[in-house]
Amino acid sequence: MSNEINWDANGLAPAIVQDRSTQQVLMLAYMNADALAKTFETGIAHFWSRRRGTLWMKGETSKNFQRVREIRYDCDGDTILLLVDPQGPACHTGERTCFYRSLGMPKG
Repeated sequence: MSNEINWDANGLAPAIVQDRSTQQVLMLAYMNADALAKTFETGIAHFWSRRRGTLWMKGETSKNFQRVREIRYDCDGDTILLLVDPQGPACHTGERTCFYRSLGMPKG
């Protein structure tokens, strides 16, 4: 499974998390092969923290777990898409999605 992903030089790939039922993009995180394997093993989203340099499970402290229902990857094999059933907000601020702020609309 992880051999189909083109990991970057640090062994990471961006992982987009999307609500399976609403299709709303919830967050972006990074996965390595261990995070991907742990996600397959448990059915709960796991990621690699670039800041802490450690594997983490979404919801391990907040209890806002993300049940993964399908894992896809893009045509280049360098981005992962997790379709999830969220069990609470995705953002650490308490917002449903991490993408709750707007820069506005471009002209044109």
